[in-house]
Amino acid sequence: MSAGAGLAYDQAPSLGLPLAYFLTAPAFLFLAALAGLATLPDWLDSRWSPAALALTHLLTLGFLGMVMVGALLQMLPVLLGRPVPAVRGVARAGWLGLGLGTPLLGLGLGRGEPVLLLAAMIVLLAGLAPILIGAAWVLARARGQSWVAWPMRQAWLALLITLGLGGLLAGGLAGRWAVGDPASLTDLHAAWGLGGWVLILVIGVAYQVVPMLQLTPAYPTWLSRWLTWWLLAGLAAYSLAQVQDDDAFAPAAMAGVVMVALAALAFALATLRVQQRRRRKLADVTLDFWRLGMASLIFCALALPLLERLPEPARISIGIVFLLGFVASVAKGMLYKIVPFLAWFHLQAQTGARAGTIPNMKEMITDRFARRNFRMHLAAVLLLAPAPFLAAPLAVPGLLCLAAAALLLGRNLFSARRLFLAHGGRL
Repeated sequence: MSAGAGLAYDQAPSLGLPLAYFLTAPAFLFLAALAGLATLPDWLDSRWSPAALALTHLLTLGFLGMVMVGALLQMLPVLLGRPVPAVRGVARAGWLGLGLGTPLLGLGLGRGEPVLLLAAMIVLLAGLAPILIGAAWVLARARGQSWVAWPMRQAWLALLITLGLGGLLAGGLAGRWAVGDPASLTDLHAAWGLGGWVLILVIGVAYQVVPMLQLTPAYPTWLSRWLTWWLLAGLAAYSLAQVQDDDAFAPAAMAGVVMVALAALAFALATLRVQQRRRRKLADVTLDFWRLGMASLIFCALALPLLERLPEPARISIGIVFLLGFVASVAKGMLYKIVPFLAWFHLQAQTGARAGTIPNMKEMITDRFARRNFRMHLAAVLLLAPAPFLAAPLAVPGLLCLAAAALLLGRNLFSARRLFLAHGGRL
């Protein structure tokens, strides 16, 4: 089935709901850059240091969380033909939960403050529970397009597990209950958050976004049907081996890691392949973001089976490449396609304007400004990836580039909003 066929655009929420998430996301990227500057050199010493944990959650739960939850609110009804119930209340609760809970969590992790950790748990739970319930309602009633629905269901399950493990760890850090093996639980939390929620959701969204907005062929049928199941099986094998706390299960854990690495590698190579075969060969900055993201994912997939044997600076460097090179690059590539498309689509639907009388997608966010953002983002990735091996002050230029890239992204997204409103659009 071709991507884009049978989409229920009439079920989409009003533009203002996902746009609120998209416009907020760059603030967390900027906040992460400032926090990185403020906590040097602590986050360069260990990937499990309080500063590193705080930065990781600002990027994953803050920046990526805002982008992906906004995309889910927009895409689930369109792809599966059923609206999220009480979508305005659900969207506002999720936005407030992420917007307030993530900084609280970052502060609680960075300072080791039990009160802040408990407050973050309550706020995040109150905000994300409606999102999880609303998404579950839509996914449970999805019929027909199983190849679309199942990656979303798997990502939902991975997010639930990630939040459960995160809540267990946060409660343990706050002294509310005992945690048997914090190191093992932290590894599982990271595996389900990054390899499950993040990677599975990116794959599921890419199956639709890449062919529809980048005019590529569809992903191979076998890949779109089985890849996320393979990835989920790898995570399950790794998790079962981890909880046994027995060296005899080490081969099973490594087998799970290799399965996850192979799935990531297959997705990256398939994405580059379908993008190479796109129908329009014109230069497109969003392709540059995606290519950087896929190259970073290939690097991380090849390094993953060796991760536990590498020195700590190398592990931190791989984490930087994954979070900034892969996650942030793909998220920005999505934003630079999704936001102009939604602004143009809703403006045309609301005003009934003829072609040429309203800004097209290229005018909503011009390539010139988007390319400036890509160059600054690329500089941040290239400067920060080797930072763990260098003196701490040498990370400052990369963090400044990261902050500047966040400001450029925010400026570009707000320009699309401004044009939408200026031409009679209603949020």
